[in-house]
This record gives sequence, C-alpha cells and structure tokens, in this order.
Amino acid sequence: MLKASKTESPATSGFSIKPYLENQGSRFENHLNFMNPQLPKVLKTLGFDKTYVRGEGAHLWDAEGNRYLDFLSGYGVFNFGRYHPVMVETMKEMLEIKDANLVQFDCPHLLGELAKALIQKVPYCDRVYFCSTGAESVETAIKFAKAHTQRDRILYLDHAFHGLTMGALSVNGNAEFRNGFGKFSSDGDKIPFDNISALENELKKKDVAAFIFEPVQGKGVYIHRPGFLKEAEVLCRKYGTLTVADEIQSGMGRTGKFLASEYENIEPDMVLISKSLSGGLVPTAAVIAKDKIFKSVYSKMDRCVVHSSSFGKNSLSAAMGLASLWVLDNENMLEKANWVGEQIRSKIMALKPKYEMLGEVRARGCMIGIEFQAPKSMQLKMGWSLLHTLSKDLFPQLIIVPLMKDFRILTQTSGHHQDIVKLLPPLVTSQEDIDYFVSSFEKVLQSAHKFPGGVWDLGKTLAKAAMSDNS
Repeated sequence: MLKASKTESPATSGFSIKPYLENQGSRFENHLNFMNPQLPKVLKTLGFDKTYVRGEGAHLWDAEGNRYLDFLSGYGVFNFGRYHPVMVETMKEMLEIKDANLVQFDCPHLLGELAKALIQKVPYCDRVYFCSTGAESVETAIKFAKAHTQRDRILYLDHAFHGLTMGALSVNGNAEFRNGFGKFSSDGDKIPFDNISALENELKKKDVAAFIFEPVQGKGVYIHRPGFLKEAEVLCRKYGTLTVADEIQSGMGRTGKFLASEYENIEPDMVLISKSLSGGLVPTAAVIAKDKIFKSVYSKMDRCVVHSSSFGKNSLSAAMGLASLWVLDNENMLEKANWVGEQIRSKIMALKPKYEMLGEVRARGCMIGIEFQAPKSMQLKMGWSLLHTLSKDLFPQLIIVPLMKDFRILTQTSGHHQDIVKLLPPLVTSQEDIDYFVSSFEKVLQSAHKFPGGVWDLGKTLAKAAMSDNS
C-alpha cells in the first residue's frame, strides 16, 4: 500500500526569476530574433517601445519610473485594474493550498462552484464549458452549434471580431485578418451590420446552425440599433438557428451590466465570456449554454470527453473566476463602469463644438469609441485628403501616438480603415485620471487642428515608414 510522503519544498533549488526580470534590455531584441519580428518594428515606429516593469490599478510604470495611464486594459482583460488586491490574495491562497489541480479524471469542486455562480448570472442557460481563451470559446460554440442542429453554416456580421484561430477566423468580418490564410467555407455567410432582411434571407434556407454576434462590436465600438438583436433572436428561433452572444470583451461588467446583451432584453442560446473572467491573471473562458445543446454534444457515456481542453478544468482559473464575480458584486463595479464611461463620453462630447474633426462618441459603459470626421475648412480638408490618400489607417495614429509620447496615455486605434480611437479604461479609473485624459486629449486635438504642422508632420513620418515596409 502506498503511504503518503511529505513533499519537500524546492526553496533552495537555486532558480530565481529575478535575474530575468532585472535584465530587460534585450526584450525587443529577443522578440525580433525569436518571435514575431514585425511587432518590435511597429512598436518602435509608433514610439510604443517602452520597457514596462510594473502595473497596478489603472497604471503602468516603465524602467525609468515614469507612470502611464492604461486605457487599453490588456484589450479588456483588466476590467478591475491590474493586480486587484482580491485577485492577488486569491492567487496566493490557491498556491498555498496546493490544490490537486488538473487531475483530469475528476470533477474539480471549484469549477462546479464557478459554473453554478455563472448560471445564477445567466439564468436562461443551464450548463457551462470551461476553456482557456476567448477564441477557444468561439471554436467550442461553433462545434456545439453544429452538433445540436446538424447544420454547417454560421452567420456573422460585417466588422465582427471573434478571434484569430481558424474556426474563429471563419466568422471574422474583417478581411485584413483573413487574407493570406486560404479559403473559408463561410465566405458567403457575412451579414451587413444591423441588416435584418439580409439575415432573414439566409435563415430562410434552414441550413444555418448559429448566428454569432457581439452585443457591442469591439472593432469600432458599434452599438446595434435598438431592437435589431431582439428581431434577430425571434427570427433565429423561427428558423431553428441558435444565437451565440460573444461577450468576451463586453461581458463581466464592462458595459455597465454583467452582459451587454441585457441592454437588448435577449436570451441567447450560448454566451461566451473570457478576458476579465479571471481578473487578468489566469487565461480562462466559459461557454454558458442551454441544457439541450450540452445533451446534443455529450449524448452518451462514451462521448463524455468528445470535446475537452487540457487547461479547461483548471481550479486556479476557477478560483480567480469566483473572486472576479465577488469583486463585481461587492465593489459596485457595474455602477463604476457606467460612471467612468459617462464621465469620459460627456466630457469628450463637450469638446465637439470647438473641434470640427471630432465626430460621434459611442459608449456603453467603459467601451468607448471616438470617431473622427472629414473637416470642412479648406486647410484641414487638404491635410485630411492627403493623409487618407497615403493610407486610410493613419489618422487615428496621429491621436494615439502623441497621447503616448507627450502624455504617457495608452490607447488604441479601433480597426483597419476606421478613423476611430478606442478606449477601454479600467472600471476603477479615478476622477483625477479621467480629467487628465480629457485635458491631454484636447491638447492633441488642438495640435491636430493646425495644418500644416502639429501632428500632421507625424503623419508623413508614419506614411513613409509604412511605404518603406511595403516596398
């Protein structure tokens, strides 16, 4: 009989991660030589080649001790800010416990607890499948939909972004991500945004397994017209098609509700969440679905592992998920998301009368898109036309680059061929940080409204760099 033995701690093994962290001078060189060689080139061209060494809350710090305001939030991973104290303590607690994790031939207790908690948040669904990433949850939803309906087609929307793995890429509505990766069977399954007639025309064929959508599209922060998603839900049920809400970025309180779907009073057959589900510290994702769908996939005992993921049954990520839900409920995160988003939206909107290129400002909680429009005054019109002739992707960079260079604020362009700057501020952003962002943003706007000169010279530099790279 095996006897339990005491495991000695390898505290004196001699390994320490600190030397690696201290020697960060080679970070860009290593990426250039051993990883994606284009990323360090792009970062250097934009002036984003910073050596970040610490993060906390809504801020980052570089090796020189400079503080940055992070309105990117790891693409929405850090809804509650970086290293939220509850998340850190939960991680420490789990490491101290040394939970019997990833046994695989077991039913991990914490995963069941997290599944139960998520169903309480999404009561029209019944079961949860856990995996590692948002893209993996999309792959799962596609597979589950086909198993349940015995149909092959998946409809998606123009400009949709659902991930970059091959299945997720097949429902990606942005050509720039699909180009170069061969043919997709779904090339004819893209629906124009908010076009209910086009959707019904495809659903009528009764060969569509699912319609996947983002309640708020991440590429552009496009918000559906009131009623579209409800109309789509009714039609999908009429023609036997499942609805899949991709809440990977819009979920977990970012839009001021637990799910952005709640704004439209819909009950999707499947809901996908990831990113901030674990507070940003452990990769995790969840597919929350109706019982009938699970029973179509896991139909017999010999199919109990017909779909699984090595890291899906991860007790550590489940613990972080439970902690995230606790933070969401006990620290008024939904109210904070609405307050932060409205503060930023209203203050930017107040600048519109002064700056003719400032267009629509779209916001659902802390998902914010600032769109720019062609100017009417002659000089600015010349600059706008020249820049857009050189590249349709450049103008938003004339905003995000000086925000970083001059004010140490991290933001992003929203997508290819869009004159949109996207903000994903942490839900814990303070009034001081909001005011600093708005005042900095206005200074960049002032520069952008002076042609020639100002930020337009930067546009020429970026255009030359792009043309040099393409030659």
